[in-house]
Order: sequence, then C-alpha cells, then structure tokens
Amino acid sequence: MSTPETFMQRCLDLALLGIGDVAPNPMVGCVIVHNGKIIGEGYHEKFGQPHAEVNAIRSVKNPELLKESTLYVSLEPCAHFGKTPPCSDLIIETQIPKVVIGTIDPFAAVAGKGIERMQKAGIEVEVGLLEKKCRTINRRFFTFHEQKRPYIILKWAQTLDGFIDTDRTETKHPTWITNALSKRLVHKQRSEESAILIGTNTAEYDNPALTVREWTGSQPIRMVLDRSGRLNPNLIIFDGKAPTWVFTGIDQEDRENLKFIKLDFGRNILPQMMEELYKRDILSVIVEGGSELLNSFLELNLWDEAFVYTGNQFFGKGVAAPHISGKTIAYRKLDDCKLHVLKNK
Repeated sequence: MSTPETFMQRCLDLALLGIGDVAPNPMVGCVIVHNGKIIGEGYHEKFGQPHAEVNAIRSVKNPELLKESTLYVSLEPCAHFGKTPPCSDLIIETQIPKVVIGTIDPFAAVAGKGIERMQKAGIEVEVGLLEKKCRTINRRFFTFHEQKRPYIILKWAQTLDGFIDTDRTETKHPTWITNALSKRLVHKQRSEESAILIGTNTAEYDNPALTVREWTGSQPIRMVLDRSGRLNPNLIIFDGKAPTWVFTGIDQEDRENLKFIKLDFGRNILPQMMEELYKRDILSVIVEGGSELLNSFLELNLWDEAFVYTGNQFFGKGVAAPHISGKTIAYRKLDDCKLHVLKNK
C-alpha cells in the first residue's frame, strides 16, 4: 500500500540520481500523486537546468489532473530567480492544491519563503516528512549554508600495523597499500564531490593525477598547497586536463585551467581556505593529502566524514596514520581490504 512516506522515499531515490552533477545546488527529487498513484516524477539532473518540480510537472501526461494532485518534494521549492525561475511560482500557476515537503531549504534566498508564497496562494503545505533522511542526502548542502564552509571528507589508506606511508627519505616512490577494488571506489567518490585537496609533499613525492579514471562522472577541482611556488610545473596536476587551484603565499598569474589563490601563511591557512571555498561555491572537499595535512584538519576538528581504507599488508615502520575518533556509520570489505566510514561526533 502506498503511503506518504513511500512517495517521499521515491523523491529521495530520484534525488540521488543527481549526485555529482548538481553542486553547488542540492539534490532534489519530486513526485506528483493523483488518487494514490504517481502520475509524474522528476529530479534535478544538472546544475543550471530545470529543478525537480519542473521536471515532474512536465512529465504529467494529463495536466488537468494537477488541480487534483499532491506534489511531494524532498526540499522546499525555491522562491527566487537564480539559474531558473522560482519553482513555487510554477506550482501556484498549475493550481496544485497540496504540497508535502521533506525539509526547509537552508539557503537564505529560500528558507521558508517558498512555503510562505504557496500558502498565501491557498495551497495546503506540509513540512517535515522523512526530514532526517532529506537532510542526510543533502548534508553537504546543509553544512555549506549553515556553517558557511564546504563539507570536509578526510580519506587515507593505512596498513594493518597503522602506517600511512613509508619513510620517504629511504623510499622515494609511493607504495600502494590497498587493492584495485578500493581504487575504483575512491574514483567513484571523487566523481561525487566538488574538489580534492593534497599538500605540497604529496604532489611532489607521488605526482598524482587526482582525476576520475576508474569510474565515469564529473572531474573534481584539483587543489594543492604550494606556499612558495616550489612545485615542478611539469607535475601531472598542472597538465591542464582538469581545473586546478593552487593555494599559495606568493603572487602568481592564473593560466588556462589553473587558478592561484593567495593566502596568508603567517596565520592558520585552513580557516582562510574555508572562507575562500565558501565564497567560490565549493560544496565539498576530499582531503587526500599526507599525514601533516590530514592531522591539521583533525587538530581543528574540521571534518565531517572520514574514509579509512586498511590494506592487507605491514610496513613495520614509516609515517603513522592519523588518530581519529568518530562514529562508525559504514563498514565494507573490499576483497582483502577494509573500509571504515566515520562521522564526526
């Protein structure tokens, strides 16, 4: 039997289809129900394109039924002109009599205004159905607007005996800790986030590409710290094949697909970085750096989730993995490797 919860869950399932393609907008799903049956559905498919409500309304074969239907949507319909016209206006124009909303939009230009506009037009509005789930799928969006910073995801691989790397004074080349399945999962995750950050030493020693290759999807913005401009311009990260941002302490001119952002390295750079990323609409960042960079985020308690991969090998000595405490929210076995996902308490 179909229930309001069933219809809202369908909204959430649809919303997730937009992952990696809609940032800095939220993922939103919408269904239109007539006499207990879904007659239209849609989701926000790509940034700058029509929102979920528009796609759902357009999908209804008999528009006359809209006047007798209920619209379910996982996030409050917008009330402002952005890349697209306000969805609340379209709902009013089509004379949909009832709207059920998962959660209020935290974006200041919306934040209750869509609800108010629809109620003034005589539409019955209910708010809060599966609210926790609706907030969870858009936790990046809510963190961005409520805390004025990106959602921070720490990620590293460690050995069974707790090392993140070998001693690079002895071994210059990187040593692979996990397996091919873990690598594919990492690339999938990259395709779902806005940006990926590493430190100077990781760029210099590992020469990573930081691109999505083992999966299909969007390329994250590659970000690297380079205080004094010491990094070799021939590193892969500077190949121009994906947008790259460099946080630096010196003046440098931007080039194609390469942006330099100057910070004051005489002060803690992480708060400055968060401010810059917020201003530039970066919704989420994966921190894939070495021990020094990861620990700097942990020391400030500046993280939301951590993905800790444990490979099936021992180093005996090397660079110790970060110590982290948090709530385990997921665990997966990846052949001979393990993945623990932690949430900051």
